[in-house]
Amino acid sequence: MAMRFTDDFIDRLRDSNDIESVISSYIELRRRGRNLVGLCPFHNEKTPSFTVYPETASYYCFGCGAGGDVIGFIRNIENLDYIEAVKLLADRSGIKMPDADYDDSTANMRRRIYEANREAARFYHETLFTSQGQAQLRYLEGRGMSLKMIKHFGLGAAPDDWHALENHLTAKGFKRNELVAANLLRMSEKNGKKYYYDAFRAKVMFPVIDVRGNVVAFGGRVLDNSKPKYINTSDTLVYKKSNELFAMNFAKNGNDRKIILCEGYMDVIALHAAGFENAVAGLGTALTPEQVSLISRYADEVSLCYDSDEAGQKAVRAALLLFSKTGVRTKVIRLRGGKDPDEIIRDHGKEMFAKLLGEADNDIEYRLSLLRDKYIIETADGKVNFLREASRLLSKCDSLERDIYAMKLADELQVSKDAIMQHIAQAVKRDQNAKAKARLSEAQKSAQSIEKAIDPQRLKNIKVTKAEDTVILTLLNNPGFYSKLKERLCAGLFFTAVNNRLFLVIASRLENGESVDLSHISQFLTQEEMSAVAKLLANASMISNTMQECEDCLCVLETEKKNRDRQSPSDMSDDSFLALFSSLNNKDGQN
Repeated sequence: MAMRFTDDFIDRLRDSNDIESVISSYIELRRRGRNLVGLCPFHNEKTPSFTVYPETASYYCFGCGAGGDVIGFIRNIENLDYIEAVKLLADRSGIKMPDADYDDSTANMRRRIYEANREAARFYHETLFTSQGQAQLRYLEGRGMSLKMIKHFGLGAAPDDWHALENHLTAKGFKRNELVAANLLRMSEKNGKKYYYDAFRAKVMFPVIDVRGNVVAFGGRVLDNSKPKYINTSDTLVYKKSNELFAMNFAKNGNDRKIILCEGYMDVIALHAAGFENAVAGLGTALTPEQVSLISRYADEVSLCYDSDEAGQKAVRAALLLFSKTGVRTKVIRLRGGKDPDEIIRDHGKEMFAKLLGEADNDIEYRLSLLRDKYIIETADGKVNFLREASRLLSKCDSLERDIYAMKLADELQVSKDAIMQHIAQAVKRDQNAKAKARLSEAQKSAQSIEKAIDPQRLKNIKVTKAEDTVILTLLNNPGFYSKLKERLCAGLFFTAVNNRLFLVIASRLENGESVDLSHISQFLTQEEMSAVAKLLANASMISNTMQECEDCLCVLETEKKNRDRQSPSDMSDDSFLALFSSLNNKDGQN
């Protein structure tokens, strides 16, 4: 990283961006003692495992292992590099970025892609109202699109020309490699020569705008029924289609914490035009956990509005499964009077859609209706099998819902409510036992897989890694200990790669009399290393923070180092042998 920030600047940035207020603008936090907890925005969960620690200005998720400081949180949730995250927080709090000659190629390319996308969106929109865009404009008007909605969504036209956008953007100073990186141009090579051409031609253009207002991608629709119907921007430095939702930049505002999730661009625009401004859509792929996580940041309830055909209902079932892992309530809109919202509103008016939205089944009602379709409940066998599956379904609900639906089913099928409740109780018990075993197994696997991925050596000697953790955490909490212990401290003392790296950063700072606060060392660490530090801080109560404890742990590490030093190459593990080989090569290179 070419640019380093002073501790004073980082202090001002941290003090002006309280970690609680920053994180609570993305997820709902509840106070638990001195700390705050919420549902993790980085993985799907129903039970909060994400914890914010105001005292250390850090966060840590015990479910997925993500952790760090306020800058790390912004890096993670906004998919930014360190400098960009700092700039976002500086802009948020009105702090001027320090002057520096910062030349990071990735950050610069990301900025240029944003700029190119913005200029491309302007070009496409203006083209729509020229002779080159008349076919696209007629298409939109034929779909009932008003000029107001066309301008609101910034819709446009890609000319039937191989180089129209290329010529426009290169004249604006953009380089072809930047436009290829943005997926606005494509490049082919023949006989050693490169040929560039526009990625979108003769298409109706839909700009995709993220929640911060950046144009990140485009969807292009053909003007006839040829296949593929849509061509979309491929993943770039600023865009990952599994992370974004069309129109979320509008829907996140004033939506009463409710979202309508549709299948396509036209459905969303039709709903917004009819006053349902909380409608969003995926971007040509099946709903993803990342999109569900994005929705859960802005909504407590989502209404699924998918086509009524088999493909649409399959998508509903998949979406219900994803949302079941979050705290978001789900409803399923049953479309009648048309194949999609756009058609229903055009043929029957917005009142019809409002009626369908009001009659939407909740998750339980929808699943019960699927079970009814599965069995012939007029027969005894069908009724029994239906009630058995219904009992398993209701066992996953809260007690009030169980009571209500058991009563409804008893009236509907003329059976005893007590019998249904008894079946539900048996299913609850089986489910609790299975979940308890699964949670234990999953927690063990998750913890091991996270640690193995970040630092594979940690699991090889638990006693040593605990001693290392204690030394690192003690130095973070008590920097004054370093001067008394530094004769015994050396990089080779640490067995695990992450702790060795943390020690080098901490020791370097302390040697120079600099702070080792989390916010001050974050710019020197990767996100994985920051998560490791956050985990240590989250478990700080496990150590006594005394000099004696630290010295005892150093004895453990010194003994382990002697054992490693005595080990012959034939006795070494592959990791240890490679480490030895690397160190010998380094020594030879220095001689």
